[in-house]
Amino acid sequence: MGKFLLRVIINAVSLYAAVALLSGHIIMQNNQWYAFLVLGLIFGLVNALIRPVLMVASCPILILTLGLGTLLVNTLLFLIAGWIGQAFQMGFVIPDQKFLYAFLGALIVSVVSFILSRFLVDDNKN
Repeated sequence: MGKFLLRVIINAVSLYAAVALLSGHIIMQNNQWYAFLVLGLIFGLVNALIRPVLMVASCPILILTLGLGTLLVNTLLFLIAGWIGQAFQMGFVIPDQKFLYAFLGALIVSVVSFILSRFLVDDNKN
């Protein structure tokens, strides 16, 4: 349970970083701290449930692009998490519906999550 909660917090912090860095282009519906935690939980569930299906479905594209298609999958998951969060009034909106800002947001989330996971999550099974 502790590792799950830590992953939700890492997702929440990385989503906060993306929204803060792209503040004029990605707008949170609810700027309270708990909204980022709920969105982090939604993002984690989307990654756990939908990501494997998208990775298998996009396998030919991933092979042709030598893995760069994963960036498109991450962008789509970022948009899905925001869309689901909007149903609970805790998602984010990209006002101009520009793909570039969703792509940059997904990239920021990926980088921040990777860095925080390396420092905070202990993957040793000892």
